[in-house]
Amino acid sequence: METKIFAMTHKSFTPPSDHMYIPLQVGRANHEPLGYLGDHTCDNISHLNAYYSELTGVYWLWKNYHHADIIGICHYRRYLIAEDGHLYNQADIEDLLSRYEMIVTKKLELRMPYYDGFAATHDEKDLIETEQVVNEKYPEYAPCFHEMVHKKETYFANMMVCRKPLYDEYCTWLFDILFEVQRRIDTTGYDNYRKRVYGFLSEFLLTVWIAKNKIHVYESRVGMSSEKRETEEIKRQLADYFAKQDIAGAKRCLLKALDERPDILMEASDIHGELKLCMQMISTCEFEKSRGETLFVERGLTFEEMLEEMKQLNRFVLRLNDEYEDDVRVQADDQTHIQADTQSDIQKLIQTYLAEHPVSVTAFEISKRIMCV
Repeated sequence: METKIFAMTHKSFTPPSDHMYIPLQVGRANHEPLGYLGDHTCDNISHLNAYYSELTGVYWLWKNYHHADIIGICHYRRYLIAEDGHLYNQADIEDLLSRYEMIVTKKLELRMPYYDGFAATHDEKDLIETEQVVNEKYPEYAPCFHEMVHKKETYFANMMVCRKPLYDEYCTWLFDILFEVQRRIDTTGYDNYRKRVYGFLSEFLLTVWIAKNKIHVYESRVGMSSEKRETEEIKRQLADYFAKQDIAGAKRCLLKALDERPDILMEASDIHGELKLCMQMISTCEFEKSRGETLFVERGLTFEEMLEEMKQLNRFVLRLNDEYEDDVRVQADDQTHIQADTQSDIQKLIQTYLAEHPVSVTAFEISKRIMCV
C-alpha cells in the first residue's frame, strides 16, 4: 500500500526523516513559498486559510491528491504517536488500519459542554447556524449533533489517518456543510483567532461524523515536537515582568494573551503547562501581597527556578494528599476516626517542606486550591 501523511505547516521546520511524512504548506496562495508542496494549485481554497486554517490543506488533498491508498493529516509540531512514544511508520499505520477504520486523536475531555466552551471563546451564533445547516442538509445527523454539542468531549486538531475513499467521503460531507455555513455567517470584525471559525467547527464536526457513522476508530496519543511560537513569546514577556517583580504587569500580559488566544492554556499550546504555572505564581504573589508577606518573586529566583519550584510544590501537595487519603481509607476500614497523630505527621511534613523550599504558607494554600485537594 502507498501511505502518505501530510504535515500541515505555515512555517519552516525539520520534517521527520521518514519519507512517509510530507510537508504541505497551507495558505500558500497568500504567502511566500517555503520550499514545500503547496495547497494553492488546481482545485483549492488556499486563499481562505485565515478562516479555514489547516482545512485548506485537507481540501487540497481531497480534490487533488490521488496517489495514496492511505492518507493522513498531522501538523508540523503535532504528530500521532504510538503508546510507547515512537512516531508511527508505515507498518504501524497499516497494522492499525487492518483493525480500525480511522486513527484519530484521543478525545479532549472538556471542563464544560462543547456548546458552552465554544460560546465562551467564539460567537455562539456560528455554532447555532452550523447546527441549522446540518439539520437542513443532513437531517439524519441532526440528533447526533444536538446530543454531542452538549457533551464534554471532542476530537481536536483535525488529525486523522484512514483509507483515501473514507477520507473523501468525510470531506464531501464536511465541506458541503462548511461552505454553506460560510455563506450564512458574517465574520466581519473577527480577530485572527476567531477568524479561524471553520477550522474550529470542523474539529467538532469530525466528532459528530464519527459518532453518527459508528466509525471504528483508534484513539492515538499526540506527540509535540515543539512549543508554539506564540507560547514561547508570551513566556519570554512574563519572564521579564517577573524579573522586574511587576506582578500587575505580568497579569495584564497574560490576560491580554488569553483574550487574543483563548486556547493558549490548552495542552496542545502550553505543552509543559508553564503558562498555568505563571498564573499560579501571579495568584500566589497577589495573596502574599494582601497578607504583607514576602512575595514569591522577591526570593531571588530566576524564571526557570520559579517554574521548577511551582512544579515541585504541586507534586508535593498531590503526594501529601495521597498519603492523607490512604490514612483516612485505612482508618475508615477500621471504623475509627482520623487520629490526631495523622494530622500532626502531615503538619510536620508541611513545615519541613516550607523550611527547605523558598515558598510560603500562602503558596502552599494556593497550590491546594489549584490541585483541587
